[in-house]
Amino acid sequence: MEWGSRAAAALLALLCAGCVLRCGRAQYERYSFRSFPRDELMPLESAYRHALDQYSGEHWAESVGYLEISLRLHRLLRDSEAFCHRNCSAVPQPEPAAGLAHYPELRLFGGLLRRAHCLKRCKQGLPAFRQSQPSREVLADFQRREPYKFLQFAYFKANNLPKAIAAAHTFLLKHPDDEMMKRNMAYYKSLPDAEDYIKDLETKSYESLFIRAVRAYNGENWRTSVTDMELALPDFFKAFYECLAACEGSREIKDFKDFYLSIADHYVEVLECKLQCEKNLTPVIGGYPVEKFVATMYHYLQFAYYKLNDLKNAAPCAVSYLLFDHDDKVMRQNLVYYQYHRDKWGLADEHFQPRPEAVQFFNVTTLQKELYDFAKENIMDDDEGEVLEYVDDLLELEETG
Repeated sequence: MEWGSRAAAALLALLCAGCVLRCGRAQYERYSFRSFPRDELMPLESAYRHALDQYSGEHWAESVGYLEISLRLHRLLRDSEAFCHRNCSAVPQPEPAAGLAHYPELRLFGGLLRRAHCLKRCKQGLPAFRQSQPSREVLADFQRREPYKFLQFAYFKANNLPKAIAAAHTFLLKHPDDEMMKRNMAYYKSLPDAEDYIKDLETKSYESLFIRAVRAYNGENWRTSVTDMELALPDFFKAFYECLAACEGSREIKDFKDFYLSIADHYVEVLECKLQCEKNLTPVIGGYPVEKFVATMYHYLQFAYYKLNDLKNAAPCAVSYLLFDHDDKVMRQNLVYYQYHRDKWGLADEHFQPRPEAVQFFNVTTLQKELYDFAKENIMDDDEGEVLEYVDDLLELEETG
C-alpha cells in the first residue's frame, strides 16, 4: 500500500501549521440561531454601516461593538436562509391529480409554488427576515471577510492585541497576498506569545476534527483517526448543503426580461454562488487550501481502515476517492489489492461501491458545474450570428413539421 502524493502534500502542510492553528469564536460567544439576543436585532446593513462610520470617526470601542454585532447578524441571516430552504426542500410533494401526468410543466411549477408557500411561512416566523435585507455588495463584503480588516485595526487601537492578531489571521486566510495585512501580522508575530492568538475566528467544527484526525494518523493512532475523520465528513457535508441552501436567498431584479430568461438568469446567479461553496468551505492550513478536501478525507480513511485490517470499510473509501480523482494510480493499485484479497477478507461486490454520501456530493457538484457551463455557453453570452442561424433552423423545422 502506498500513500497518495496529494494527500501527502496536505499532510505535510498540516505538520507545518498544526502547532499554531486553534479554534476561536470570540465574536460568536453570544450567538444563537434559536435565541438571538433581542438587543442586537437590527438590519445587518445598518449595523455594518454604523460600524464603519464609527471606524472613520476613530471611535474604536463603538466600531468594534457594531462590527461584532454585524458578524453575528450575518451568521443569523445565513443560518436562517439555510434553515428555511433546507426544510422546505424536504417537504413531500402530493401525488399529481388524475391527468396531470401529461402536463409536466404545470407539475413543475406547482411544486415551485408549494415550495414558495413553505418559504414564505418559514421566513415570516424568523427574526432575521423581519429586518430590511442587506444589499449584495454588503453580503459580498462578509463573504470576503472584509469586516475583519476593520476589526483588526480597531482592536489594535483599542489595545486588544489578542483579538487584533486573530482578526488579522482570519482576514489573511482569504487574502494571503494583502501586503498591508502581511506587514501587520509580521509585527504581531514579533510580540511575545503572539502565536497563542493566531486563530481563525470563522473556523468550522469539521476543520478541527480533520486536523485532529490527521494528527492521530501521524501518530499511527488509526482508531482515533478513523473516529474523528468519520465525524468530519458528515459535518462538512452538513455545512456544504447549508451553504447551497443559503445561496437561494433574495435577489434584486433589475432587468425586464422574458419569463423563462428571467428564471434562467436568477438560477445562474444561484449556481454561481453554489459553485463557490466547496471552495469557501475548504480548510486553509499553513496558508494553503487542502487540495480536493473531500477526496483527501476518503484517502485518509481508506489507509487508516487498511491499517486496522478493516478492508470492508477501506474498499468503499477507495472507490469513493476515485470518484473525485479517477486516474489516481496509487488508489487504483490499492483497489487492485483489495480485489485480489476479496475472498480472504470476505469482501463482496457491495464493498466495491462508493459510499452514498460521496455519490450524492459528486453528482450534485458535477451537475451544477455542467448546468453552469451550459448557461455560460448558451445563455449568458450570445453570438448574434449563431442566434440568427438558430432562428432560421427553428423556422425551417416549423415549416417541415
